[in-house]
Amino acid sequence: MQFEPLTQEFTVCKAPDFSCVDLTRPFVFLSKTDEECSIVCETGFAPENATHREDGWKAFRAAGILDFSLVGILSKITSVLAENGIPVFAVSTYNTDYVLVKKDNFSKALKLLSVSGWKQAPALKEHQGE
Repeated sequence: MQFEPLTQEFTVCKAPDFSCVDLTRPFVFLSKTDEECSIVCETGFAPENATHREDGWKAFRAAGILDFSLVGILSKITSVLAENGIPVFAVSTYNTDYVLVKKDNFSKALKLLSVSGWKQAPALKEHQGE
């Protein structure tokens, strides 16, 4: 398996709604439950109406499109990081899994994955898709 580091910095935040979220950005993750509206986005584009925010995240994703029959991909990644004391925030999409770690731990996380047998794909360009 391969992982792709992303070059952007991300913010994890909570807002009363998604009205101030810029959906034209290449990376925007929204989740809504009966208790909250959560957003993960590029730090410079965090919504104005955020009531809580946590800056300083970097991300990588499992490279390629993951088949739904694959088992334990996210678990394998997070286990390596957890065993080394690195907290994560994970987001899954239809195609793949994204793992965010604090930027102070990012290089260490990438190295740990490489040592564990994961291959690093080239980093994405900073504003891919623009």
